[in-house]
Order: sequence, then structure tokens, then C-alpha cells
Amino acid sequence: MRPTLDKQHRGRVTRDGIRIYQEADFAGMHKAGALAARILDTIAPHVQVGQSTVALDAMIETMVEEAGATSATIGYKGYKHASCISVNHVVCHGIPGDKLLKDGDILNIDVTVIVEGWFGDTSRMYVAGKLPRKAERLIEVTHDALMKGIEAVRPATPSGI
Repeated sequence: MRPTLDKQHRGRVTRDGIRIYQEADFAGMHKAGALAARILDTIAPHVQVGQSTVALDAMIETMVEEAGATSATIGYKGYKHASCISVNHVVCHGIPGDKLLKDGDILNIDVTVIVEGWFGDTSRMYVAGKLPRKAERLIEVTHDALMKGIEAVRPATPSGI
């Protein structure tokens, strides 16, 4: 059974349908997000040449369970993994498998946990082995684009700016 959000901490909804959260809500969001980020920190040394993405996923599942949290992805529409791991040309939501990582592979690992009804969803990019210059440049450009996007986000700012 999936956890449900505590009804007393749901914020209010504006006439435009935008949910405005209260201070107590942010504490729950922070706890869930912090766990997801900690899992990504902890998995980093295991991203190595010769490692399989299914082995990384098993480690992530163990970390989620040991933290007393729930994986939001396991069981979602039949999905069986605690993470999505995309390698190289797979843009997002890659499915962990037995294929072994090679030198220079770029991975994106996406982890979503549920803590006390709040979802923490985050991802991070990793490189297995030595980073080729072309891959390094790709990582730099995409990181810069992300930062510019984050700079543009403000409350009540319309999308499509």
C-alpha cells in the first residue's frame, strides 16, 4: 500500500489551482529530498567500470529500505526497480540491467523516495572510468543550461518565458 500525504499538511490551493504550501510542508519535503540526495551521494563510489546498473539499483533499494522509506518507483505501473538508470544515449528513465559499464560511460541515476507521505525525487549524472573530453563538454553545457533554467524559476512566473 502506498503512503498517503497527511491531510493536515497540504497547503492551500489558489483560484488558479496552484498549491501554496506552509512551513510544516517544507520540512517534510526537505526530509524526503535529503534522503534521495544522500542515496545519490552514497552510490557514487560504486559507479565503476565493470559494474552493472542492476547491481547499482539493488544497492539503492537496500539504502531506501534501511532508511525506513518507500521507493516510489517499485510497483509503479509494474516497474520493478528502485531507480531509473540511463546510460549514454538513453535520455531518461533507463531500466537497470545486466550490461556492464564501460570506461567513459555517462550515467544518469534517478531516485524517488517517499518519506512520511512526501516524495523526494532527484537525479545525478555520473561517469564510469575516465571522462573523454567530448563527454566532459556535454556535461558542462547541460549543467550550465540547468543552472540558467533554475535562475529563471520564480514564484508565479508563467512557463514558456
